[in-house]
Amino acid sequence: MKIILLSDNAIRLVPEPGPMTIEAASIEQQYSPFHMLASSLATCTFSVLHSWAANARLSADDLAIEVRWQFAEDPYRVGELRLTYDWPSLPPSRARAVARAAELCTVHATLRHPPEVVVEPAAPVNIDATDAAG
Repeated sequence: MKIILLSDNAIRLVPEPGPMTIEAASIEQQYSPFHMLASSLATCTFSVLHSWAANARLSADDLAIEVRWQFAEDPYRVGELRLTYDWPSLPPSRARAVARAAELCTVHATLRHPPEVVVEPAAPVNIDATDAAG
């Protein structure tokens, strides 16, 4: 797979053989935490739809996913994620089923029902116990 940074608030995931790569239009464009968030949603959705397609005996070789986001204030955060798919070989009659299948993505569910986030210091390392085990 390849993640393409389209802008500071958009990515596109395309199927490509080999290891996952990240591509930007210029060397100045950085892969930000927001790109990572969008990439996780795109990758999860792609995986779910690819599996769904296999079960439905459809090809997902031409499936591409884009995620765009907008920010919100108070507190400053991602306020909206908009996922679209480009799937030229998908029969139009299957579009509603694809929308239902996409919602099975675990990242999608996590964003809809956010987890509690706990921030705490790491437990101190007991040097004596580490040396004894080593």
